[in-house]
Amino acid sequence: MLFYSGDTDGIVPLIGSRRWMKKLNWKVLNEWRPWFSNDQVGGFVVGYEGLDFATIKGVGHMAPQWARQASLELVEKWMAGTPI
Repeated sequence: MLFYSGDTDGIVPLIGSRRWMKKLNWKVLNEWRPWFSNDQVGGFVVGYEGLDFATIKGVGHMAPQWARQASLELVEKWMAGTPI
């Protein structure tokens, strides 16, 4: 499963999502690391057993509207099984 969030979201804050993920107590397979879109940091991603959580840099909960290219690249990479 892929869960993503804009890192400046005031409606569903990133800190709340990170706390929720931590409470799942799932094994971390890939530690937090940056992912790239157009040769720039597009956000950060962490991989859990059965779940990838990614942020999209500089946007809120309307990430696909305000960061179209980065949002599309993130989802396409994930769907193709390509490392984010």
